[in-house]
Amino acid sequence: ELIDHSTFAAAPGLSILDAAQAAGLVLAHSCRTGRCGSCRTQVLAGPTRALLAENGLTAEESNAGWILSCARAATTDLRLSAADLGALAHIRSATWPCRIDALHRLAPDVMRVVLRLPPQARFVHLSGQYLTLIARDGLRRSYSMANAGATADAPQGRVELHIRRVEGGALSRYWFDQARAGDLLRVHGPLGTFFLRDGAGRDLVFLATGTGMAPILAMLQDLDNLPAARRPRSVTLLWGGRQPQDLYLVPEHPGLRYLPVLSRADASWPGARGHVQQVLLQTPRDWANTVVYACGSAAMVQSARSGLVAAGLPAGQFYADAFVSSGATGLVPDARATGAGTDQLQMEATS
Repeated sequence: ELIDHSTFAAAPGLSILDAAQAAGLVLAHSCRTGRCGSCRTQVLAGPTRALLAENGLTAEESNAGWILSCARAATTDLRLSAADLGALAHIRSATWPCRIDALHRLAPDVMRVVLRLPPQARFVHLSGQYLTLIARDGLRRSYSMANAGATADAPQGRVELHIRRVEGGALSRYWFDQARAGDLLRVHGPLGTFFLRDGAGRDLVFLATGTGMAPILAMLQDLDNLPAARRPRSVTLLWGGRQPQDLYLVPEHPGLRYLPVLSRADASWPGARGHVQQVLLQTPRDWANTVVYACGSAAMVQSARSGLVAAGLPAGQFYADAFVSSGATGLVPDARATGAGTDQLQMEATS
């Protein structure tokens, strides 16, 4: 029996993701380029046609009937297992001017940037989402927001970003060598489907690498405001870097179990070593009652997803936001992976 039975039309040549969006359905997505893997969707019946290379899928996933909805079109009637993310229905993306309100180095290669939005923006977002920043020369880069979400009753006037220097990156040169308070820029957002789901009574685990800590800090702020009945049973954070300076702040949350993890530390490092997903897998857990949120490098996210699901974590309890690199220039516009895990409902797409 179907949990839900939604039908939407898919015009020839239109991606399944775009067709769903045109019908008012919000499916998990991010980069729309077939690279990040955020829009992983299982086909239950019917053929599809490739529009883009599905680099965000493994061969095993493809063989098991998974596709990327941004990279495939319907050729006849389809049955899909997907999630309509209703919590995002009220979120509206728009482009706004903004000014740099403050700049502060959190580490030699990490800058905290606070942007001030105009009052008419009434910027509303969920903790975990990101935005695309548009520089004066039109160059675009995407950054997660490190501050808690805002509502229509209390819209956001400022947003906080954590920006890492990328060697040879055009915007890195601006942020670290040229940017000044008062500079005029533009932002487009909010974007992405990475946000807190209901975790009442469950064990929440956050995995972060590098500035993937930013959206998790926002989520931790949200947890502080939950009523007792909606709070998780436990909250654990594993934050990974190469050297101690990569862990550029001390996260705080009541009852938080924090495990810093380094992959290239010297003999003086007293903490965990390796990669965050490996350290988590070495810890016995009640996987059926665990929910994992992962943010950081695409390699970490892919490894964590496959390893944790193999260990017993239900696939629908893994959510992710992977940073997709475009080489020396940093992040591609909107190229972020936002995992689709949630209670699954059945949908049908008709061509």
